[in-house]
Amino acid sequence: MTRMGHNGEQSPLLGGTPLKRRGMACAAVLAVEGLEQAAFFGITANLVLYLTSSTFGWGGTQASHACLFFGGASYLLSPIGGWFADVYLGCYGTVALSFLLYLLAACLLPVTASLDGRLSLCGELPADTIRNCSWHRGGTCQGQPPELYCAPTIYTGLLLLALGISSVRANLTPFGADQVRDQEVDATRRFFNWFYWSINMGAIFSLLLVNFVQQNIGFLASYLIPVACLALGLLIFLLATPTFITKPPRGSQVSAMMKLALQNCGCAWLTAHRWEVVDPLPYSRAQPGAPSPEEDRANFQVLARILPVMLAFIPHWIVYFQMQSMYYLQGLHLRTPGIFQRTSDRTRGNDVWLLLANVVVLVLLKDHVIDPFLARRRLLPSALKQMTLGMFFSLASILAAGILEREQLQYMHHNQTVLQLLAKDRYPAATLPAWWQIPQYLLIGLSELFTSIPGLEFAYTEAPESMKGAIMGLFFFISGVGSLLGSGLLTLLSLPTHGWMRCPEGYGSINSCRVDNYFFLLAGIQSITCFIFTWISRHYQHRLPRADMVPQGQGGQGAPPRAARVNTPPHHGVMGSCGGGSSPGLWGSGRGGLGGCQPSVGSLPAVE
Repeated sequence: MTRMGHNGEQSPLLGGTPLKRRGMACAAVLAVEGLEQAAFFGITANLVLYLTSSTFGWGGTQASHACLFFGGASYLLSPIGGWFADVYLGCYGTVALSFLLYLLAACLLPVTASLDGRLSLCGELPADTIRNCSWHRGGTCQGQPPELYCAPTIYTGLLLLALGISSVRANLTPFGADQVRDQEVDATRRFFNWFYWSINMGAIFSLLLVNFVQQNIGFLASYLIPVACLALGLLIFLLATPTFITKPPRGSQVSAMMKLALQNCGCAWLTAHRWEVVDPLPYSRAQPGAPSPEEDRANFQVLARILPVMLAFIPHWIVYFQMQSMYYLQGLHLRTPGIFQRTSDRTRGNDVWLLLANVVVLVLLKDHVIDPFLARRRLLPSALKQMTLGMFFSLASILAAGILEREQLQYMHHNQTVLQLLAKDRYPAATLPAWWQIPQYLLIGLSELFTSIPGLEFAYTEAPESMKGAIMGLFFFISGVGSLLGSGLLTLLSLPTHGWMRCPEGYGSINSCRVDNYFFLLAGIQSITCFIFTWISRHYQHRLPRADMVPQGQGGQGAPPRAARVNTPPHHGVMGSCGGGSSPGLWGSGRGGLGGCQPSVGSLPAVE
C-alpha cells in the first residue's frame, strides 16, 4: 500500500530500513544521471566534428553555432520542465516522460548518420556544397560558403533533444536531493558532490567509448551508444520506483510572481485598476498544499534575493561553454600526441584524462578530505565563497586558452605545421603539442568543481519549498542564456566588417581567425564577473532554517528563531522537497505564509 505523508508525499513502497531504501534510491538517481550525461556528452562531444565532416560539409563557425544552440537550448528550456512538474505531474512523472522524449529524439542522430536515413530526411547533398577544405596548406580553398545541408532536420532534432534534456535536468536534480532529506546534516552537500561525480563519470564513459567508436568505426555506431544509455537509464528509473519518495504537484505561482513584480517596481496602480494577471491555469492553485497569498509574497522576496546571484553567472557560462566548441576547434589545429597517432585517429585523450583527474581525484578529495577537514574546524566556506573561487579559475582558464591560441597562430604564420587525419578529414595543425591545452582544461574543471556544485546547492537550499522546481529550472535557464549569448557574440564577431571570427577562406579551419582576441575579450568579461561575485559573497545574507524543522539531535534547545538573518550561514542542512514538502533548505528556504519564515524587513522594498 502507498504510504502517504505531509501534503500528499508518497513514501517508498519497498520494505527494509530507511537508510537502505534511501541508499538504493540515491544509487538509482546517480546511475540514471550518469547514463543521461553519457548520452548528452556522446551527442555533443563530436557534434562539431560530425557537422564539419564530408557528410554535411558545414563550416567550423556554423558547426559551433549549432553546438552552442543545442547547449543553450538544453538549459534555456529548463523552466518549462520545472513548471510542468509543479503544475501537472510532479518531479517523478515529468522525469519519466522527459526521458522518453529524450530517447525518441536521440534516435534521429543515428538515422541521419546512415546513408538511407539521411537521404530520406535530407535528400541529396547539393553538388555545389563545399566540403571541408581545411586540408589545403593554410586551410584555404576557392568558392562561396556552402549551404547548410540538412539544417532543418538537424536543428529540429537538436531542439527536441534539448527539450527532453532540459526537463530531465531541472527535475532529476531536486528529485534526487529529496531522497536523502532525512539523513545527516551534511547530506545536501555530499549528495551534490556525488551528483557531480556521476555527471563526470558519464562524461568519461562517453569520451572514452563513444569517441573511440566514432574514430574507428563511424558516426552511426557511435550515435547508437547514447540511445542505448538512455534506454537503460529509463529502465533503471522505472524499476527503482518503489524506493522513491515522490511529491505531488502544488500548482503554478507564475501569475502571483508577475503581479508582485509589477507591484514592487511601482506599478501597483496598474495591477489594481487596469490590469490583472490572468493565471492560464486558474485551478492549479487550488491543489492541496498550494501556497497562500502570504507565502507568495515571502517567496517573491526570496526570488528577488536569489535572482541577482544567478544573473551574475551569465558571463561564467559564456566562458564555460567554450570548452565544448572553441576549445575543441582549437585542439583540432594542435599536433596530436604520438601516443594517439599510434592508435589510429585522435580520441580527444587530453579531455578524457583531465576529466578523470577532476572526478577521481578532485571530487573525492574534496568530499572525503578537504570538506570534512574544514567543517571540523568550522572553516568550510559558504557556497557563495566557493562560487567566487570558481569564477577566478574560469578567468584563468580563458586566459590560458588565449595565450595558447596566440602562440599557435605564430606557429601557423611561420609555416610550422603538419597535416593530420581526424575522422577521415585532414586539418592543418601547428607542431605545438595538444598537451598544452591541459592547463585550460584543468582550470575549467576546477572552476566547475567550485562553481557548479555550490551553485546547485545554493539554488536548491535557498529556494522556497513551493518553488524548488522553478528555481532549479531558473538556475539551468541562466546557463542557457550564457550559452546563447556566447553564440550571439560569436555571430557578431563573424560579421564581414572587422570580424575577428570571420574566416571566409577556410571552412572547418580557424587558422585565419583571431580566436586569441575572442578569448581575451571573454577574459575581460569574466574579470568583471569575478569582482561582482566577490562583492556578493561578502554582502549576501542567508536565513537560518526554522527552529521546529531542524532534524533531531541538531537543533535542540538552542535552535535559532525563525526568520533570523546572519552574515555567516551554517554550512550544511537538511533536504527540502521538489514542489513541496516540509523540510527546510540549507540556510533556510525562505518560507512565508502561515507557519513559515516571514521575509526580513529592510532588505527589500515592501510588497504590499
